[in-house]
Amino acid sequence: MDFATIIQILDSAVRLMTPLLLACLAGLYSERSGVFDIGLEGKMLMAAFTAASVAYVTGSAWLGLMAGIMGSLALSLIHGLASITFRGNQLISGVAINFLASGLTVLLGQKIFGLGGRTPALEGNARFGEITLPFADALRDVPIIGPIYAELISGHTILVYLAFAMVPLTWWVLNRTRFGLRLRAVGENPASVDTAGVSVTRLRYAAIAICGILCGIAGAYLATALSAGFVKEMTAGRGFIALAALIFAKWRPWSALGATFLFGLLEAIANRYPNLDLGIITIPSMFMNALPYILTVIILAGFVGRAIPPRAGGEPYVKER
Repeated sequence: MDFATIIQILDSAVRLMTPLLLACLAGLYSERSGVFDIGLEGKMLMAAFTAASVAYVTGSAWLGLMAGIMGSLALSLIHGLASITFRGNQLISGVAINFLASGLTVLLGQKIFGLGGRTPALEGNARFGEITLPFADALRDVPIIGPIYAELISGHTILVYLAFAMVPLTWWVLNRTRFGLRLRAVGENPASVDTAGVSVTRLRYAAIAICGILCGIAGAYLATALSAGFVKEMTAGRGFIALAALIFAKWRPWSALGATFLFGLLEAIANRYPNLDLGIITIPSMFMNALPYILTVIILAGFVGRAIPPRAGGEPYVKER
């Protein structure tokens, strides 16, 4: 494997990890506030459909992004009403959102476009274009540094750079702001936050709103940047992989970056080498394509060390009178 091939695989890994990273950070905000959200998959799927539909009709990827965020926020509101306001089971609410998005996107897609649940292909300004960073072309022929900067760092859409920028921003918000400290506190001991005169309900709604925005960006990226339109079930389990990455990262933003990169790298290798020849044996394509999901099962089975979630996670808060 030469250096150029390594750069191409890493470049593909960065593109593939972007929706995982955004969804992982979305789950981090929600679960740090004590609201478990396994509906990341459904929110991304709804966002992908609404983003692709509006982008196709308007010819604007930016309007598609806004629509994707709105679609995801709508499902976040449903989850908030069910699990925070009405104190329902958070896991059941998340499952319901996944089923709702899975069926509704196909139904609306068939009703509006008549293409079996797909949207028409996006072209031109309906998709996010790649950004060439300064001096990328000039440095392209410089050994080692040139290809890394020109092909790996440069040449991505703005949503990729936004996803990476969200990692230090999330760390700063959670660890250096009053909002972040309260958010973490409400996920550990909501009663103490309530005693201090801070609304637990308001904080948790703020967290799931942030979760909805990030899932909306992730879904819009899938439909308007990574692909050229919406297809049925295009999230392909990425929401669940993001949850596994969140557990792997132990609810920390910088660790989430590494965990999602690992998943993206495995998918990039599987795409590059559908039948991996190791000399002695050849790994079939079916196994290579299943690698990210196999790693998800291994992580969820607890083979990466004990990951302790927020203590108040999954439990609705009932104010004592």
